[in-house]
Amino acid sequence: MILVQPTYFSPIIQYVAISKSNNICFEVEDNFQKQTYRNRCYIYTADGKHLLNVPVQRDKGVKQKTKDVKIDYKDDWNKLHLKTLITAYSSSPYFEFYIDELLPVFNKKHTFLLDLNLLSHQLILDALQLEITTTKTNKFIKETTLKDYRNLAVAKGEPAYNLVRYIQVFEQNHGFIPNLSILDLLFMEGPNALNYLESQNFKF
Repeated sequence: MILVQPTYFSPIIQYVAISKSNNICFEVEDNFQKQTYRNRCYIYTADGKHLLNVPVQRDKGVKQKTKDVKIDYKDDWNKLHLKTLITAYSSSPYFEFYIDELLPVFNKKHTFLLDLNLLSHQLILDALQLEITTTKTNKFIKETTLKDYRNLAVAKGEPAYNLVRYIQVFEQNHGFIPNLSILDLLFMEGPNALNYLESQNFKF
């Protein structure tokens, strides 16, 4: 069993860890932190690496548990994210194959960020045809005997993961960009995405 953060269309490295496990425990009792993949992901657009950020409601200076963080919809971010994905990936080999399955993330207004992230995770597992048991923590885990991959949710200053190259839609413009959102790999590699994840030789 591995311990991970529920993040928004997680970076590829997190799914490398997930693909090598039979059970996932999601940390949901921690305090929300900025500059993590809890409410953001990165995709590849014609301009290069592009941030998709889910705005959240927060009171300045007040700590909130991740599970209690609510999404802010005043700017219709969900419509913008979907439009950006269509612009970026409509010409990718497997975009049309998967996009309809992912629409519930963008078409339903989820109140809590946690629910959005757990849904995005389940839809990705289904797309990868991965059957993995998932549970959630009922208290914050400081120390654990589980394989602890919560650090893979940190976006700021993350290490340069040496992921194997695959063809990306705008690679001719900006070169290969590793560890983007799992969506990038899925739209480009399709059914081979799971083989790619399982083939990565990482010692976390």
